[in-house]
Amino acid sequence: MRDVLYTFLMALGGSLTVAVAGLLILRGPLRGRSVIAHIVVLLLVTVLSVLAGILGASMAMFISDHDLHVLLIVVGTAATVSLAAGLWAGQRLARASMWAAEARMREREAEARRRELVAWVSHDLRTPLAGLRAMTEALEDGVVSDPSTVADYHHRISAETERMASLVDDLFELSRINAGALRLTLSEVPLGDVVSDAIASATPLAAAAGITLVASPSSGWPTVRGSVPELSRVVNNLIRNAIRYTPPDGTVEVTGGQDAAGGWLAVSDTCGGIPEADLPRVFDVAFRGAPARTPTRDAGGGLGLAIVRGLVEAHDGAVDVANVDDGCRFVVRLPAAV
Repeated sequence: MRDVLYTFLMALGGSLTVAVAGLLILRGPLRGRSVIAHIVVLLLVTVLSVLAGILGASMAMFISDHDLHVLLIVVGTAATVSLAAGLWAGQRLARASMWAAEARMREREAEARRRELVAWVSHDLRTPLAGLRAMTEALEDGVVSDPSTVADYHHRISAETERMASLVDDLFELSRINAGALRLTLSEVPLGDVVSDAIASATPLAAAAGITLVASPSSGWPTVRGSVPELSRVVNNLIRNAIRYTPPDGTVEVTGGQDAAGGWLAVSDTCGGIPEADLPRVFDVAFRGAPARTPTRDAGGGLGLAIVRGLVEAHDGAVDVANVDDGCRFVVRLPAAV
C-alpha cells in the first residue's frame, strides 16, 4: 500500500509540475497566439505528464529497464499520433475561427449598409410623397383650378410616381441580389444587340439633356455567356448613370470587344472625373458622388451601380471604374461564350 501511495504521489508531482509549466507558457509567450499553438501545448502537457510519471516510477525502481523501454516506445508513438491529430484538428479549428470572424464582420458590414440604405431611401421616398400629397390635396380642395396648372400638377404626379416605382424596382432587384435569390437563365448573348437596344432606349434622354450618345460599330461586339434581362439592365444602368452626370454638350461613348479574358464592355463619359477618394465607393449602395442630398438632375436612388456590380458578379464577371482624360470609364468584363 505504501508503494502504491508513493507511486501516486510521484506521478502527481511530476504531472503537476508539467501542467503548471504548460499553463505558464499558455498565459505567457503563447497568449493571443493561434489555436494550433494552444492545442499543441495542451497535447504536450498531457504526454509529458504521463512521461514524467513513468520516469519517476522508473527512478524509484518500480519499473524494469525492459518495461521502461516498452513504455517509452508506446508513449512516443501515442505522442506522435496525438500531435499529428492535434495539428490537423487545430488547422480546422483555426480555419473555422477565421471563417466565423469574417462572417461576423460581413454581417456587421451588411447591417450597417442596410441601415444606411433605409435612411437614404426614407429620405428619397419622403420628399416626393410630401409633394404628391400637397398636389393631391390642392387638386381635391379646388385650390388649383386653371387647366394649365392642373395639367402641370398631373404631369408632376405622374413623374414622381414613375420615379418612386423605379426606386422600388431597384430595391427589389438589389434585395434579390443580396439574398442570393437571383436566378440567371444563361445563354449565348450577342452583346452588340443588348447595347443597341439600350442605346435606342436612352437616346431621347440624352437628346433632352443635350448629350451626344455614340456606340462602336456592331461588328466589333463579342458574344458572351449571360442572361439577357440582367445584362440589359447592366448596360442601361451604366448608360443612364453616364448621362445623368455628364454636363450638356458632353459625350457618352459605349465600346466593347474581346480579349483573352473574355468579352468586355466600356461606357465612357465627359463628367469631369470622380474624386480619387470616392472611386472605391462608387459601387456602394446609395452612393451618389455628390455632396448635396437633392440631385440636380434625376440622380435616382443611388442603387444603379450597386445593382450593376451585383448582376455582373452573378455572371462571374467583374466591373471597374477609372478616371480618363475628361471623365470616367466603367468597364464590365464577362465570360466569353463557349
